[in-house]
Amino acid sequence: MYLTNEKVAVLGAAGAIGSNLVQTLLETRTTNRIVMYDPLAGPLEGAAEEIYHCAFPDAQVTSTLDEPEALRGATCVITAGGAPRKEGMTREDLRRGNCEIARDLGEKIKRYCPDCKFLIVIFNPADITGLTALVHSGLDPRRVTTLAALDSTRLQTRLAQHFDVPQDQVTGCATYGGHGEKMAVFKGDLRVAGTPLTDILAGAQVNGKGLTRVEWQEIQEHVRNGGARIIKLRGRSSFQSPSSQSVQMLRARITAGDYPWPCGAYYNEGEFRRIMMAAPVRFTPEGIVAGVPRGDEEDMAALRASYVHLCQLRDQTIADGLLPPIAEWGEVNPHL
Repeated sequence: MYLTNEKVAVLGAAGAIGSNLVQTLLETRTTNRIVMYDPLAGPLEGAAEEIYHCAFPDAQVTSTLDEPEALRGATCVITAGGAPRKEGMTREDLRRGNCEIARDLGEKIKRYCPDCKFLIVIFNPADITGLTALVHSGLDPRRVTTLAALDSTRLQTRLAQHFDVPQDQVTGCATYGGHGEKMAVFKGDLRVAGTPLTDILAGAQVNGKGLTRVEWQEIQEHVRNGGARIIKLRGRSSFQSPSSQSVQMLRARITAGDYPWPCGAYYNEGEFRRIMMAAPVRFTPEGIVAGVPRGDEEDMAALRASYVHLCQLRDQTIADGLLPPIAEWGEVNPHL
């Protein structure tokens, strides 16, 4: 009935993302064996009770206030356990505090579940928190990822709204690099109802509508600020979309199947080495394999600028003592 019965640890399970993760894991029949962890006793008990009241068949869900207990023996860890973004904040405003959480998590994974097959880091700024957790965990980079799909799904949504077409008629949407205001919004493979975006920008129409260069720039800015817009509209950060996409990522990992959106991936070598960023990936039995984004000169210039920004955030995190110097990464994690 379920794809797996291996233990999945959901951290930050009392929050909106975490509790939605548990529900989605069960509703999609991804796994029936889940441990919910959160340091907040009352909210955690309430979230667990809600899951029990759903009465999922053959569900083996437990909750704990003890993080090592939650991690021990887990083959997958999905963590939404960082501080949430609030109105007026950028993702990067959370960097230092959330990287402390990511460092501690990585150290606990190394101690309590060193054979973890997949770690998904959701909390912001995900590129840097994911990198911090990876370095300290000792895990193979193919086993660590971050949620990076939402910028691409927001791009798809906005273009569908502009052209008044069903959302799945907008294909090839991808944002690469940082998950933040410096993300690179690619246009290379993007099509609307089969028409390349490059043709539309050159004057073609879809559904009686065109798209000017100015409007394309406005859409890119809309996407870059999509998370802040959700906070302003709902009074809280996104939770349904990150939960859904994280479960889809786990399903692709379990089945070595297809996943159509970018994922956070670490580069050990090449032009974008020593950072984690949104990238095209393949899911294999060993984990994720990152490809190199391909785009025109404008797209690649934006990606390189995003990479420079990610390196600056990484170096700030090293200066804060939350990451070791790059030359020492291999001592902490032999896979790096």
